[in-house]
Amino acid sequence: MPSQQGSPTVRRLRLGQELRLLRERHKLTGAAAARELGWSPSKVSRIEAAKTMPSAEDVESMAKLYRAGETKLEELFGLLRDADQRGWWEDYEDSLPGEYTRFLGMEAEALCQRNWEPQVVPGLLQTEDYAREVISAPRSIVRITHSGVRSRVEARMDRQQRVLFRPDPPEARFVLDESVLMRKFGESSIMQTQMEHLLEASLLPHVSIRVLTMESLHPVNTGGFVHLKFAGFDDVVYLEQLYAGGFVEDLGRVAGYEAAFEYLSAEALDEDESRVLIQRKAMLWRN
Repeated sequence: MPSQQGSPTVRRLRLGQELRLLRERHKLTGAAAARELGWSPSKVSRIEAAKTMPSAEDVESMAKLYRAGETKLEELFGLLRDADQRGWWEDYEDSLPGEYTRFLGMEAEALCQRNWEPQVVPGLLQTEDYAREVISAPRSIVRITHSGVRSRVEARMDRQQRVLFRPDPPEARFVLDESVLMRKFGESSIMQTQMEHLLEASLLPHVSIRVLTMESLHPVNTGGFVHLKFAGFDDVVYLEQLYAGGFVEDLGRVAGYEAAFEYLSAEALDEDESRVLIQRKAMLWRN
């Protein structure tokens, strides 16, 4: 299970969710609640969507309006205290897109993540040298400074330690297209080391790596995505794009991505067969 304190990002989302549920149980619209509180409707909406951090007085006012008991109020204050903490990813927020830092905050409390990647080795499984090449690759299209590259590489390495090697790591399942193993970033030695690193990561008890071969059926025509699962909180899907990332939060669409991942996983090689293929690619890069 996640750590006791959990992620401040998820705590903010949960606080907003709890306040929304209390309002709905009290049969009030957001506009009606705003009138009773003497606020603008947008303030209620932004608090519930975790886009604005409420003060303790705001939370107390909302709880009083919704007739929440002392136990619930203390629970809300606990979420507020945790939500006000600083997450490790905030050390890198100047060099990372805003939606990606939100993703890192949510990932910190995920119980499970499913990652389909058709182009590059997923960030959680990259070596430092490979990560540097991947991050630098689009510099002719996306403006990024040398210090920005350095900061993003540091953030990626930090993320690996805090996710895959934390005391309570999530179940991490990856499906990679075979082309990921053949697309060159940097020198051949970097690719060889990256393949060997994938093999080592695949032996971690909470990590599963499968490869969808070029000969396999490819039933899902989609870019890469990460599906995060939580305890007591709705699943989300994160999509990484050229300039920024985005979230899929509609439950029907999230379920579609979950089904897509399971389909891809079923079509891919099993874990042992995938290791054999990765080992073969490592030998090719060595030559």
